[in-house]
Amino acid sequence: MKCSDAIIKLLEDAGIKYVFGHPGEHVLPLYDSMRTSSIEHILLRHEQGAAHAADGYARASGEIGVCISTGGPGALNLVMGVATAYKDSIPLIVITGDIPRNQIGLNVFQEVELEKIFKPITRYTFKPRNGEETISMLKKALVYSSREPMGPIHININKDIFQEEIREDVLIEEVEYSPMRDYTNMGEAISLLESSKRPLIVAGAGVLWSRAEDDLRELIEAHNIPVATTYPARGVIGEDHPLCLGMIGTRGTPTANYAGKNCDLIIALGSRISERTIIGFGDSPIIHVNIDKKTFKGDVNLQMDVKEFIEIIKSKVSSYTDWIRELKEYSTKNPPAYDDPPLLKDYPLKPSQVISRIFDLAPDAIVVNDAGSHTTWVTLYRRVLESRSLIYSGAFGPMGYGLPASVGVGLARPGKKIILIVGDGGFQMTMQELGTIMERKLPIIICILNNSSLGIVRQWQEMEYGESYQVHLKNPNFVKLARSYNIKSFRIEKPEELDDTFSSILQMNEPILVEIKVEEEDIPLPPNFID
Repeated sequence: MKCSDAIIKLLEDAGIKYVFGHPGEHVLPLYDSMRTSSIEHILLRHEQGAAHAADGYARASGEIGVCISTGGPGALNLVMGVATAYKDSIPLIVITGDIPRNQIGLNVFQEVELEKIFKPITRYTFKPRNGEETISMLKKALVYSSREPMGPIHININKDIFQEEIREDVLIEEVEYSPMRDYTNMGEAISLLESSKRPLIVAGAGVLWSRAEDDLRELIEAHNIPVATTYPARGVIGEDHPLCLGMIGTRGTPTANYAGKNCDLIIALGSRISERTIIGFGDSPIIHVNIDKKTFKGDVNLQMDVKEFIEIIKSKVSSYTDWIRELKEYSTKNPPAYDDPPLLKDYPLKPSQVISRIFDLAPDAIVVNDAGSHTTWVTLYRRVLESRSLIYSGAFGPMGYGLPASVGVGLARPGKKIILIVGDGGFQMTMQELGTIMERKLPIIICILNNSSLGIVRQWQEMEYGESYQVHLKNPNFVKLARSYNIKSFRIEKPEELDDTFSSILQMNEPILVEIKVEEEDIPLPPNFID
């Protein structure tokens, strides 16, 4: 069969429902094969949007995201989105086309060495030499992404390979898979657990990808163990659960950071322990469990699956009633910000007030967030009750992520209310994806916080240099822009309009754009943020 037909069959057999992409010359054979497939192609208006949409789909669904682009410029446009997924260890399969094999090295139109570009931002980048190698590498990518989801895998395929005839039995050949595991330090980890009186579990996104949420909940409830989370794991234990302390580290809750500083043992599960997380840690020893040994920062490191680790230790821990009582008393005196949100006041509106009120009105919605000064208020005022319901790139944070990511989230979670929080600057980086949202009739509520500026950059400039430069924006009429895409739109400028209009919008089941006029508002800086 033709290689491009075999690629599509493999994706179908793997349960892939959607492919996010933009067609072009070097992937035309693949698109022809997809035309009659059960897989639904989602046409984004820009390749960056395709990668972000695949990323949003993966985060919201827990499944593999797939994106496709042509070679040269198309593939380079994917780079931002692929790098975003790489920094957050999101499982994507990234397929790019390339020039025919007989033109390699001749400096022909759109030739560029894509493997060298993608290598630093992918878990693997494959360059198959023929059709059968292509199928073998795609099978590996699917197996690795489903069993050890540690980031994007890139496959760069020359156009003539797509059209090459291959043996059908290549499709059923087994893929050798031997996950790397190292249990050497398990005895030392168990000794630390058995002697601990004040342990703290720090749950990272690896808990989600290992499907260990129920296991973690059973463990903490059986033994009264407190849990703090990293940003991407928020909601793995609902933040209304009595044993969940909220997020730890930069912008973390007071109680999570108190526990991190005063515990006698940290058990980090499926976390990179980034610089933003570790700021909430004290001097206690760390047991670090992760399938990716490159992340290790613990005193005792275990390369293993989180779910397996929980199964091993559940009979090795005690109950920690006194420790929990201390943390509850501390939390009563030092509540998280979402327990005491700011109230709406008179015009002009502040972003912090607007965001907290939106969350009051829609406590069960999935929130997609973009980069900008508003991100601080989203972090502080959203109480996350469900895993995979706060979607944002915490490790890379590119402006323009939110709108295309919401496309993937909308497809992953049909029937859920989805709210995008985006600034006027971030929105304009990928606003062409309104076309995809309109075409797909995705019922996303797009909230643009319009302060006519790049707020966080202005704040940095004024702190560093005393004044700002090139951060004020002359914006279009966002309401008219949305209506030009046949998307219903509203403008909100007063507190009473927010309550009345937004309450009505929540009852609608169609794409909505809401421009909310807000004033500039400086965000509180965490300690040591500026030298």
